[in-house]
Amino acid sequence: MNSSRHFPIKAIQIFMLFLVLGFGFSIISMNTYRTFVKKCAIVEAPSTYQLSIESWIRTPSSLRHAMNDTELFWRASFYPRIKEYPFKRVPKIAFMFLAAGPLPLAPLWQKFFDGHEGLYSIYIHSSPSYVASFPPTSVFYNRHIPSQVVEWGEMSMCDAERRLLANALLDISNEWFVLVSESCIPLRNFTIVYLYISRSKYSFMGSFDEDGPNGRFRYNEKMKPEVTLPQWRKGAQWFEVDRALAVLIVEDIKYYPKFKNFCKPYCYVDEHYFPTMLTIKVPHLLANRTLTRADWSRGGPHPATYERSDITEEFFKKIFESETCLYNNQPSTVCFLFARKFAPSSLDPLLELSSKVFRF
Repeated sequence: MNSSRHFPIKAIQIFMLFLVLGFGFSIISMNTYRTFVKKCAIVEAPSTYQLSIESWIRTPSSLRHAMNDTELFWRASFYPRIKEYPFKRVPKIAFMFLAAGPLPLAPLWQKFFDGHEGLYSIYIHSSPSYVASFPPTSVFYNRHIPSQVVEWGEMSMCDAERRLLANALLDISNEWFVLVSESCIPLRNFTIVYLYISRSKYSFMGSFDEDGPNGRFRYNEKMKPEVTLPQWRKGAQWFEVDRALAVLIVEDIKYYPKFKNFCKPYCYVDEHYFPTMLTIKVPHLLANRTLTRADWSRGGPHPATYERSDITEEFFKKIFESETCLYNNQPSTVCFLFARKFAPSSLDPLLELSSKVFRF
């Protein structure tokens, strides 16, 4: 009987020992698993996040791509709704050159850009048949985007401008977008231009209601109801817009067909499409003036062209002294940052005067 009593007690003791050991092993296993998972999460999560952000914010290494306009505009229309960026970002000005072929004033622009790397980017739209020959040391080297044929006064002109904007929007660091031509020059040094544009509360798009044959008479009643006569606006082709307005221009499918179909020859769609559309959608964001000076005093469909003999200190002194405008709702004597049209023959005297007159 003593033997039969000791056997259950011993069995129970052995069972309890295994139960304790099993429970302890389970706890150790669970803690080890949790630690392993936590370490994996700590190690792997940042690398996945960095890869995702890097792929999104990386500056395109080349401007050449195989996207058509539909694909390009769709890709460029992506816009972050959260204003604060979760990474270090230095805002840049995208200078977009709309040119038929070469840039005869490139040496002057080279002086303007020198020493300000990281604060600007350059995009060139020229005839598809034109082959550029800029040296690798030039700021214009490999800066041509895939282009198409452009006809003066036609919708293809606006298409080229939208194409420039879309390509520039692919670089997330570009915050402001300036459209210039091969005959434009900078009137101020880069620092002044950057501060003037970056501190402005408004985008610079000329937009005004003009009566007569060059204004309201160009309106077509078939543009209703999207565009009415009181909404019809006119402005200079050359503009500066911020990123939000650049996206509005690129993503537009509401007003584009109206202007393409009913703003035909003698309407000059490039003077009306963007000013009208942006005035309808975001009038409070426009300064209603351009930053590019042009002389229309001689009449005709084109502004005056300045030759070599026109380039003097007195010439630019008159331009600067005649400026009056509003900047951030306050009176200012600095109204134009660029000017046109300057012939290739004007390059040498412009280079000679640049340090004294333009301060670069």
